[in-house]
Amino acid sequence: MPFPLRASGLRERTRRDISTRAVSEVNGCPMNNADRAAALFQEGCCCSQAILAVFGERFHLDREMAMRLAAGFGGGMGRQGGVCGAVSGAVMVLGLNFGNVVPSDQQAKEAAYDRVREFARRFQTRHGSLICRDLLDCDISSAEGLAMAKRHGLFSTVCAPLVRDAASMLDDVLGEAAPDK
Repeated sequence: MPFPLRASGLRERTRRDISTRAVSEVNGCPMNNADRAAALFQEGCCCSQAILAVFGERFHLDREMAMRLAAGFGGGMGRQGGVCGAVSGAVMVLGLNFGNVVPSDQQAKEAAYDRVREFARRFQTRHGSLICRDLLDCDISSAEGLAMAKRHGLFSTVCAPLVRDAASMLDDVLGEAAPDK
């Protein structure tokens, strides 16, 4: 196995639980991408993982790889309070959909950049910032700030709705331009 799993990083879930569990319905009712991303976040995924795991499916990115790729982007990149992880997850998805694979393909590169800027514009317009510490009004990079965020339930009351909203906006941006793939 090339990437050993550490139980602490997966909250003691097994490889099988993460890679095969598909959040697609509740009580027999289909869930949209925003609901699916919010459900993954509430289960313990970080914001970036919730976005990439849901949207990565359409690009045949398996759940385990999506979880690994996005793991470091949560909490504003490693809980540093930088760019919101839900935004980072969305940027990864936009790259999967619109990104260039040939280094000299400037048209595809610009198309990806245009979609990223459009997503970022919408998110910032709606929420006032792309930056985790600003969105939370709390600096989770410090022990005191993290404790305050937990004490006030900010991950549930602020982050969960941001994940849901980022997924909804991402659906819109993806739907507005025909995919190149």
